[in-house]
Amino acid sequence: MPAAASTALTASEKGTIAVNFVNEALLVARQRGIGVDALLAEAGIAPRLLDVPQARVSAGQYAILWHGLTRVLDDEFFAMDSHGMKPGCFTLLGHATLDAPNLGRALTRALRFFGLVLDDLGGSLEVRDGRAELTLHQHRGPQRFFAHATFLLLLFGLACWLVGRRIPYQSVVFRDALPPGTEDEYRVFFGPSLSDGGPATVVAFDARYLTLPVVQNERTLKEFLREAPANLLVKYRNPRSLTARLRHRLRQTAPADWPDLERMARHLNMAASTLRRHLEDEGQSYQSIKDELRRDLALDLLGHTSRSVLDVAMELGFAEASAFHRAFRKWTGTRPGEYRRRFQGGAGLGE
Repeated sequence: MPAAASTALTASEKGTIAVNFVNEALLVARQRGIGVDALLAEAGIAPRLLDVPQARVSAGQYAILWHGLTRVLDDEFFAMDSHGMKPGCFTLLGHATLDAPNLGRALTRALRFFGLVLDDLGGSLEVRDGRAELTLHQHRGPQRFFAHATFLLLLFGLACWLVGRRIPYQSVVFRDALPPGTEDEYRVFFGPSLSDGGPATVVAFDARYLTLPVVQNERTLKEFLREAPANLLVKYRNPRSLTARLRHRLRQTAPADWPDLERMARHLNMAASTLRRHLEDEGQSYQSIKDELRRDLALDLLGHTSRSVLDVAMELGFAEASAFHRAFRKWTGTRPGEYRRRFQGGAGLGE
């Protein structure tokens, strides 16, 4: 594999986050007049990227920014609540749920914990006709879509880790309208059943998941907390999950040589139907894993190398540049050359 591709793969190892989430995270700090340039520099995020709607940062960079904002705001919830989450609250939440006998009890404890920590936002869990429904309640203060999304990512990221598997949603309805240009990104987090404009923010899933046992312990909790919040951001990035194993295998091979589902299943010594079913349990598909990894590589190569768009297309396994252009527009809503010009803040290279 060419060296440039190897560098991009390493940079993309943990997936990417849309720059919209960076701007949302910085909102309160900016409102309070806190300088954010040092925080961005610490995370390795160029300030010019904040004005490029299609730009993305790595989950690791976003995690560093989250830690930096926690430090300057003295709040693990981006200061979006009038009381807030003091640093260390998420660690205490992990310990509070670790010895719960099953997911249902763990979620009940977690919601009780959030109710003690936050003043403006809380949640309740009910079971109806085999469906578990978690409803968010905005008690006061301005309601932000980002606040509700962050609450759910923290809660369900922890929940998935506690039981050692991804919990597929049957439906996710947000009360507020999706911010412009974020629909695809939020569908990555919450699945294809995502909708907005409901009377309340409600997440529904099969109630049978509430009976799953908690399988973690003090040792694995320490590992989990070392990776948080990055492991909550990119589809519950469990390093031992099948999805993570597949991404690792694909990174060892040039995209043009990536195997199809059947060949990959043979490499893993399992039937293709078994591989497909296990990925569905994690809320993924083999094609989506390849598409997301190819997207991350494309963004990294266009943003950090001088290779031509045609060379990038060939590197990523596209038979012709036009197919790469179509895919890139689907991923970002813009053309590769335009993305590069805006990302690099200069004249850029021709397409």
